[in-house]
Amino acid sequence: MIHLHSRATPNGRKVAMALEETGLPYTVHAIDLSRKEQKTPQFLALNPNGRIPVIVDDDCPGGAATVFESGAILLYIAEKSGQLLSPGGRARVEALKWLFFGSSQVTHTAMQVHYLLRRKAAGEPHDNLEVYARELGRLYGILDGVLASRDYLAGARYSIADISAWPWVDRHQAHAMDLAPWPRLGDWLKRIGDRPATRRGYDIPPRGD
Repeated sequence: MIHLHSRATPNGRKVAMALEETGLPYTVHAIDLSRKEQKTPQFLALNPNGRIPVIVDDDCPGGAATVFESGAILLYIAEKSGQLLSPGGRARVEALKWLFFGSSQVTHTAMQVHYLLRRKAAGEPHDNLEVYARELGRLYGILDGVLASRDYLAGARYSIADISAWPWVDRHQAHAMDLAPWPRLGDWLKRIGDRPATRRGYDIPPRGD
């Protein structure tokens, strides 16, 4: 059984979406970020960086495995399930490079925009907001460009590459980013948002927990 320690944030949604898509059995342990539960000794024993999401797989060959960092978790889920990632060849290479692009470039930049917008709303210094917003737009343009020739980031099939970027692009309105200049990205956003597993995973764990 996989134990998911998470919250319904963009990074948390990545893992819930992948678990729902693959059908792997899992249980949810809701982490209350407002109470800093991710900084408790119990949680830090799972992830010394004190960030969600984390999974613990009791059924990993060789003994229970703890995995943190959303990109690493997505790769683990794909390999365990045999889904969302080609077993080899060019399709696998395409998925892996866009997986890491989403997990690093898109995630980091969107997180900075998110953080600085919150500081701006609170009347606090928010230096470099425009710099990060321009960079996020540049990254949107890269995604829009690759989607000119394919339905999904790695090609014709949905993969963990898409999951790694989708939840942060989905926050575009909260980040004051209009997708009109990137229509293919908007179509991709809707295409994935309409998937039943995306809808199920979006609020896992429920925010009311």
